[in-house]
Amino acid sequence: MKRGPRSISVFFVVVAEFLLSFVTGCDKADSLFVCSDSIGCVTIAPGKPVKVGVLQALSGEVAPLGRAQMRGLELALEKRGGRILGHPVLLQTEDTGCSPEGGANAALKIIADPESVAIYGTTCSADAATASQVMSDAGLTMISGNNSAPFLTSIAGKAALDRHPGYFRTASNEENAGKAAAVFSYKILGVHKVAIIHDGDIYTMGLANGFAKAFEKQGGTVVLSTSINKGDTDMRPVLTAVVNSQAELLFFPLYQPEGNHLLQQARKNIALNKTVLMSDGALIENSFIEAVANDAKGMYFIGPVRPAGPEVEQMDAVYEKKYGEKASVSYYLSGYDAANLLFHAIEQAAICEQSGTLHIGRQKLRDTLHGIKTFKGVTGTLHCDQFGDCGQSAFNVLQLLDPSQGIAGLESNIIYNYLPGTSKRAN
Repeated sequence: MKRGPRSISVFFVVVAEFLLSFVTGCDKADSLFVCSDSIGCVTIAPGKPVKVGVLQALSGEVAPLGRAQMRGLELALEKRGGRILGHPVLLQTEDTGCSPEGGANAALKIIADPESVAIYGTTCSADAATASQVMSDAGLTMISGNNSAPFLTSIAGKAALDRHPGYFRTASNEENAGKAAAVFSYKILGVHKVAIIHDGDIYTMGLANGFAKAFEKQGGTVVLSTSINKGDTDMRPVLTAVVNSQAELLFFPLYQPEGNHLLQQARKNIALNKTVLMSDGALIENSFIEAVANDAKGMYFIGPVRPAGPEVEQMDAVYEKKYGEKASVSYYLSGYDAANLLFHAIEQAAICEQSGTLHIGRQKLRDTLHGIKTFKGVTGTLHCDQFGDCGQSAFNVLQLLDPSQGIAGLESNIIYNYLPGTSKRAN
């Protein structure tokens, strides 16, 4: 039977639609779609955007970390041509200010739009705790490339206090960061008495608690555990307490600018000249090194293992070309992976009508992320567990020897490697 032009064109349209569905993972809708998702659906009309909320710390001393997350998101969107399943992506960006109040208020602005599909964020763990609860209660999904406080997902294999359904992250769970710092301090440095200073938020307190428990388990003694307030500038009283405690090492997992103030004032205190100083990943950032310069020389830092390999090198080159500078912090890579993981899950969860209309089940989106087992990211193979942790929890202890080399010099000077269940001195 001979086919006419119209038959051939219809045949190719059907084949094209089938292939598009296969490539994107978008399920084909029934003739009359009825949402059966337990927490509702978002429907996106033909040509309308997929709306994604963005919660990041874009002001204050923590802004470089928020900017790195934003750039990771931008690079992930650019890779997709700014579209998901043929629809443009519309970002609603809110500044959380890295505070619990800011996180809650910013999340409320996102959920006020019933067409918001998901949230990319946050930068800080303190604002994540409140934002996570708000978005979870509203039935949304949120993924972060920077949050690392154990309290957001799991501790010792159990759901943590601030764990909420719909929350995911590609950043490492820093439950093991405190352990890594403690094991290194006791076994490698030979320290037996430590002082710990945090600022009371769930990130710094989580690191402090993890360090204290692991250090005492090694046989060491925590001679001082105290806190400062965010915004404090005079660190002399707390540093006097450190001196009086006769601690051999001071562990202070703080953000900027409090971390800067504490370090610079500690260097001026003669009684602390022989005290080992150690901080965390929040200060593994170029702006910190530039601000404190030689005051940071000799300091130790505990931070997640920086990804390496050809893909990372390619990403670094793309970053430098696009933004005209080297990345000031490596966490943009986990931000890039978080965005790609979210976009992939949206594609897999969506149901597509022939007209171009999309239907995205809110619970289905969460289930899709939990079901991801081997997503290839630039930071490694991602697998989202039952608590929302999707990345590997491996850490390095770094030492800053030459501040003039910046973040690259610090990240290349690995003193100790820690992977749960194993640990070793770096070669």
